[in-house]
Amino acid sequence: MDYPNSVPSVGLVDGRFIDENAISGAPGSLIPAAWGNGVTQEILAVVKSAGIAPDENDNAQLLKALQVIVGKASPMLSVVKNIAVSRLLESDELGLLLVNGAADAVSITLPPSNAGLGVRDVIVRRVDNSGNRLVVQCSGADNIKFHTHLRSAGYPFLVLMGAGDWWHLRSDGAGGWWPVGRFDGTPLGRPVFETTTAFSPGGYGALNGAILSRAEWPWLWDHAKVSGMMWTEATRVGAEGGWSSGDGVLTFRGPEGRGEFLRVLDEGRGIDPGRNPGVVQRDQNRAHIHTPTAVAVGEGAANGAVFQTSVWSLRYTLPYQLVGTTPVGTGLSNEGGAEARPHNVAYPGRLKLI
Repeated sequence: MDYPNSVPSVGLVDGRFIDENAISGAPGSLIPAAWGNGVTQEILAVVKSAGIAPDENDNAQLLKALQVIVGKASPMLSVVKNIAVSRLLESDELGLLLVNGAADAVSITLPPSNAGLGVRDVIVRRVDNSGNRLVVQCSGADNIKFHTHLRSAGYPFLVLMGAGDWWHLRSDGAGGWWPVGRFDGTPLGRPVFETTTAFSPGGYGALNGAILSRAEWPWLWDHAKVSGMMWTEATRVGAEGGWSSGDGVLTFRGPEGRGEFLRVLDEGRGIDPGRNPGVVQRDQNRAHIHTPTAVAVGEGAANGAVFQTSVWSLRYTLPYQLVGTTPVGTGLSNEGGAEARPHNVAYPGRLKLI
């Protein structure tokens, strides 16, 4: 595109347009038909490339076309949209989506990731802290490419858990949505301690051996299957720290950690040999001997009776006497509780579910 320098037309100076000069009698520029048609074709080419039908009554079509083209060249548009009901998103709604599931469960369906959509970004952020399920779903056979170490194709949906949880996704134009960022990237299935009884956002549930749906948590079920810590419900007793196959068809069970001390698996070191991951080890004391020490009580003690003390932790109710080798007296009292345990603090346990 350029000025019509090659057109020997009256009213052009160095190919540029000029106004008519009534005083000198110089005529104004006459626009050649070839140049006028060329300008129109240049503009129409931009409008049509954006998928917009030309309309001679719409003088904003070039701007609209440029917005569409720039949007495809720069994946992130400055669109902020609030959503509170389930719906299919349009391609021009991608940007920052603020989703509220306080009233009910919500399912947001992404537009197809195809050549027409191109490379586009969407940030989906949850704003409510209710327990309602909030799903970000793909269209058709599209997949979100997360936890691809478990399933190379990815998964058809993800869930947002807790106020502030967010995922930043980018389409590849070929059926895939790729995570660019997320609120919490803690590895799937990891147990953690919290200093609050509330659930933190980012994909956490209770470490309580709950029964889960394979259809609702397919990535967690895939994780459990390759964990090396899988049991059936019938064989799970004594291995509650592992996973179970649930009903064998629709469900599975997560690890149980409530009230337990967690110990690092030996894995060949020899300090705690013969252990399988997730298997419970019952409490016990280290083998030791309680050695009583006989102490004479002085003259007058019948038959050489003595008080007994101990160099260990037995607690005696005095007087406790030994006559020869036969103890007489009021006997010993118990000390301790139902299990052996160190001094400790109890924090809520959580499990990374996504």
